[in-house]
Amino acid sequence: MEYRYAGDAHERLSASYADDEEPFPTSVSACFPDREHRRDEITLLQELFFPTCWNAPTLVRDELAVLDHLDELGSLFKAGICPYIDGRPDEIVAAVLDSLPRIRRLLKRDVEAAYKGDPAAKTHMEIIRSYPGFLAIQIQRVAHVLYDIGAEEYARELTEYGKTETGIDIHPGAEIGEYFFIDHGTGVVIGETATVGEWVRLYQDVTLGALHFEEEEGEEHALKKGYQRHPTIGDHVVIGAGTKVLGDISVGDHTSIGANSWITEDVPDHSKVYVKDHPTQELKRYE
Repeated sequence: MEYRYAGDAHERLSASYADDEEPFPTSVSACFPDREHRRDEITLLQELFFPTCWNAPTLVRDELAVLDHLDELGSLFKAGICPYIDGRPDEIVAAVLDSLPRIRRLLKRDVEAAYKGDPAAKTHMEIIRSYPGFLAIQIQRVAHVLYDIGAEEYARELTEYGKTETGIDIHPGAEIGEYFFIDHGTGVVIGETATVGEWVRLYQDVTLGALHFEEEEGEEHALKKGYQRHPTIGDHVVIGAGTKVLGDISVGDHTSIGANSWITEDVPDHSKVYVKDHPTQELKRYE
């Protein structure tokens, strides 16, 4: 299903490549081994967002090559959206492609957050190519645009693929602020109506989920849709491994939540929450 892009995202993406400077990768001579079993949309997005990291140096040199990538990506988007909606999805596809330069700027900030937030991070290249949290937010930021402009089902396809690849489940409806970082990542779940502020860092097995569900009035065994049921996380928040933040509650700015906490009430700004009394652990040596 062919699509031809008529916007100017290729010009803005090409200009943004020229603006890159260290510590972001800029060399067009790097060549990495190919990875198989990927959705083509994700491969094209990775090449468009960070061409020097994904064996696509031509994009840095040739604006028309960027346009060709956008046409190919647009065709895949169109084919994915069409089964779900009536009529032509060209306007939706164009809006998503138009958003890619803005998303690229957000992703560069996410890379910075990962580099600053992980003592083990050695380079920006390492984060872009290997961090599961970065792949998950890369997919979710694109899927969120699709979700917002009427392609919710196809957006969910993309984030479910992201979950398969990373073990991180971020619903496309979730609002994620700038400088977002998930460290390690396995088991992280962020629900549809969650809102996450800027400079938020999550660790593995964190859930930003619902505490309970309302039933749809007049429909037996049906749960209500379209209401706020997930938490709102402020700016400069760190949430430790295994923590569950549940329900329509707020976690204030500049807050740290320790590992394995269970949060079901509002947490004010400038707070520290942690499990005070851990279960007693005994060590028995065998003779």
